[in-house]
Amino acid sequence: MLKNQIDALLDRVQKPARYMGGEMNAVIKDPSSVAIRYAFAFPDVYEVGMSHLGSRILYDIINKREDALCERVFMPWVDMADLMRQEHVPLFSLESRSPVGEFDMLGITLQYEMSYTNILEILDLSGIPLHSEDRTWDDPIVIAGGPCAFNPEPLYHFIDAFSIGDGEISTLETIDVVKQCKQEGVSREECLRRLAKLRGVYVPSLYKAAYHEDGTLASFEPTQEGVPRTVVKNMIADLDHAEYPESVIVPFMEIVHDRINIEVLRGCTRGCRFCQAGMIYRPVRERSVEHLLDLAKKLVDETGYEEITLSSLSTGDYSCLPQLAHALMERFEEKRVALSLPSLRLDSELKETLEETQKVRKTSLTYAMEAGTQRLRDVINKGITEEDLISSVSDAFAGGWSSIKLYFMFGLPTETTEDLDGIADLAGKVVRQYFSTPKNLRARGLRVNCSASCFVPKPFTPFQWEPQDTIAQFEEKQRHLCQIMHIKGVEFNWHEPHVSFLEAVFARGDRRTADVLEAAWRLGCRFDGWSDQFSFDKWMQAFEQCGVDPAFYANRRREKGELLPWAFIDAGVTESYLWREHERAMQAVVTPDCRKGCQGCGLKRFEGACEGR
Repeated sequence: MLKNQIDALLDRVQKPARYMGGEMNAVIKDPSSVAIRYAFAFPDVYEVGMSHLGSRILYDIINKREDALCERVFMPWVDMADLMRQEHVPLFSLESRSPVGEFDMLGITLQYEMSYTNILEILDLSGIPLHSEDRTWDDPIVIAGGPCAFNPEPLYHFIDAFSIGDGEISTLETIDVVKQCKQEGVSREECLRRLAKLRGVYVPSLYKAAYHEDGTLASFEPTQEGVPRTVVKNMIADLDHAEYPESVIVPFMEIVHDRINIEVLRGCTRGCRFCQAGMIYRPVRERSVEHLLDLAKKLVDETGYEEITLSSLSTGDYSCLPQLAHALMERFEEKRVALSLPSLRLDSELKETLEETQKVRKTSLTYAMEAGTQRLRDVINKGITEEDLISSVSDAFAGGWSSIKLYFMFGLPTETTEDLDGIADLAGKVVRQYFSTPKNLRARGLRVNCSASCFVPKPFTPFQWEPQDTIAQFEEKQRHLCQIMHIKGVEFNWHEPHVSFLEAVFARGDRRTADVLEAAWRLGCRFDGWSDQFSFDKWMQAFEQCGVDPAFYANRRREKGELLPWAFIDAGVTESYLWREHERAMQAVVTPDCRKGCQGCGLKRFEGACEGR
């Protein structure tokens, strides 16, 4: 019956392939043959979620279990969501088109703060009570993980349990606990207590927060015996022995990253002070060349894709990158499989590798300079120079590349007008380098895409204490950049400061922002990361309704010693290390890459971390 209802809606919506399922390599299991049915939800549209590597990994490891199945769920676009409500069609999984509310577990990945209203929309469309306290065993256990789970408090009311750290570990452990609890017939509350005893699992209903009169956090304590005061993240020490999909689903429609994605390493040693991922995913762990070549062969055979991306936070830091690139090109050149390298570091030895990757076809090269002057790059510990950029693009232009992307941020701590002017100066120097390259070497059609995003202070970074610029300050800086970025061959774009303002609120929010989130959703907010759906006025109405000042979270400087809402989580890096890095930032002192010597971030407390260094 439900399948017929869904089919009747597909002719009435944009991109019906988002909801069809049945793609090549999708895993179909008999629900009666398993003990646990797991729905994995990505809180954005199909083409975004299907590009997410973490979702592919967890889908694979769950479906490898004989006692469990995993089916995919995505946030339906507004046309489909409205029709589903109108026709009383519940949110459904793609594999079997089963109602999400009938699964035993619902996993949600938290990649971006501006998808939080979509999470409430997913719960409501599924018929799952919004608040954890209102759910029974007739509802799934709702578990969320991902980078945003490192400050789970803005979602505390809506999520039963959070998975902190590498999901390959806790996903399987939580399935074991839920399976045993269902078999034993214990209460849902007892199941949550058992989940809370797992490493890396946070159950918000078992903790209580109190606040000072000035609004800052006074205390955060567990409410029951046996509940840990500190939640320690999960960490996989050896990626070569971690599960990784050897076959992935091939969509019927184009997705954002429509290619094979192979994770060559996890973590980063660079220590950029604005970068949350570089801190929470420490330490660096690499996959061996032999393992990566084996994965690449299996994935090409199983999918037919004609492009492989080597992914990580900084692919150029993979210690065997030239060797791997050469081996991949040698193996797949006849099949015309291209190789792309995102996340390049300018000071990496990449010339030989770039020459390998261009044998099939050239993709654009991306360089994240982040700041326009060396002083500000030292403040953020970027560790690269203008000479690095010019040398790298010089090699690229001489090698036949003509498409370059430059990423910057503005609103960084200690930023001045001179730093903004440096962005335009660097873009201009890249253009001049292209035209100074001999015509017989360079390709036609120079394209320099220069983008500037608004700085958002994030938990577990040395800048977690810093205020964000106000919207007015961001807008003034944008106007200045637009005036000076009229450079032939350069396209300049920027992020919307109103969205970045809300991102900062929820990145550093506490439990009181959960009420604002629910109020905004009830006012109609959803797809807040999409410019054509975002409504800043509705958000401001929600803050007013709840009596919450958003500037308290986004634009306020935290003092040393203030209890932060995420302080109960042990992400590996210690607060003392982060504060030391904050102080060095204010003095524009660079901290070396920890591969050149331990900087005492705290990770060595973890078994298997930083081995060999």
